[in-house]
Amino acid sequence: MIKKPFFSFGKPGLKYSGVDALHQKETPADIPDPGRILLQRAFPGTDSVVPDIRPGDRVRTGQRVRLSGSGETFLVSSATGTVSSVSEEAGFYGQTVITIAIETDDADQWDEDFSAALKGPDGAPGFLESLPGCPGFGDIIRSDPPLDTLIINALDQDLLIVTQQFALQAAADRLAAGIERLKRQTGAGRVILAVSPNQETAARKSGAQVAPIDPVYPNALPELLVKRLLGKVVPAGGGLGETGVGCITAEAVAALEQAFSQGRPPVHKLVTVIDKAEKAVCVRVRIGTPIREILDFLDIKTGEGDRLVVGGPMRGRAVHTAETPVLHDTDAVFVQDRENVVPGSDTPCVNCGECVRACPAGIPVNMLVRLLENGQYQEAATQYDLLSCVECGLCAYVCIARIPIFHYIMLGKHEIALAQRMEESNA
Repeated sequence: MIKKPFFSFGKPGLKYSGVDALHQKETPADIPDPGRILLQRAFPGTDSVVPDIRPGDRVRTGQRVRLSGSGETFLVSSATGTVSSVSEEAGFYGQTVITIAIETDDADQWDEDFSAALKGPDGAPGFLESLPGCPGFGDIIRSDPPLDTLIINALDQDLLIVTQQFALQAAADRLAAGIERLKRQTGAGRVILAVSPNQETAARKSGAQVAPIDPVYPNALPELLVKRLLGKVVPAGGGLGETGVGCITAEAVAALEQAFSQGRPPVHKLVTVIDKAEKAVCVRVRIGTPIREILDFLDIKTGEGDRLVVGGPMRGRAVHTAETPVLHDTDAVFVQDRENVVPGSDTPCVNCGECVRACPAGIPVNMLVRLLENGQYQEAATQYDLLSCVECGLCAYVCIARIPIFHYIMLGKHEIALAQRMEESNA
């Protein structure tokens, strides 16, 4: 899987996995519904959020739960049952994480508000804030002016993951209807389907413009797709919308069509599960299911010192408990054996230049990390393009001093965003 150029004079040759790497047949393994699900949403630490629901309340599948104090933000229940607890805890980089635990019934009782909203003029956008594989779908719908172009990403954004490729393979014949639905919902006039070359034939069934992408990491990241396919550069610190482009996954397009054809919001997610031997399987799981349920079903054991990662090996985030739930954007669960965990180091930068050669954004990472290590975050942004980072993690991967560069970058971005929110609130 991992190749490096001779004497490292170039970029690492990291190849994405393909669906042929899956250790299963063409259908995903269905994880049994758990007796307890966890609805979860993260907010900036400065936000005050209180769910409009209390322990003992009953909820139906597909029912919206408003989060007071956060504007028009909702969670959509993925099961029917009784709320057992509502909790708040600290998340990554100072976020506030709201968790609603629901003891589930044996059968779904579907809320009727969604099917009624579908008949309205707006097409139920409030229920489609989050689609499996695209938690930011609401921003795409509400874009003003409407986006010019939509890129459907049927490539996976990290190594070892095959979730979006599997979704394309499973729904290629239904993707055409989903794309037409997507155009009506967003107002976008152009749709490009980015795929791995070995899925190009299947993708052409969609009727969309198909763009085969060289399956070398990190070509599938949205910022790089926009530049490669459209020649546009996402502004530093900005979003894709500033270029008139939106990016949505193949799984989300299929889920959108399913929602309208069945009259019910999607409540299941495809997830690639990667065990300690890097064997991958694709499973279908109800959103809100604790990761422990998946590991138990697949008989994947974890021990002291092992690492549980939500996402892939390059961009994923380690979590401290297997009770962490599957969310709309959980594309993968990766279990790393403690023997394979490479610890970080406080060794100073040796100025080898490996990170600079590997960076797809052309950032002088060797200089950037010096400022980040000393807490000079604003200087890092203005002098060395911190906000241009696409968060691929290649810098940390190639660092011979084992400096946790990726973590420094994420911390720096968080601190700058926090400072901006404080300035806006004071103004």
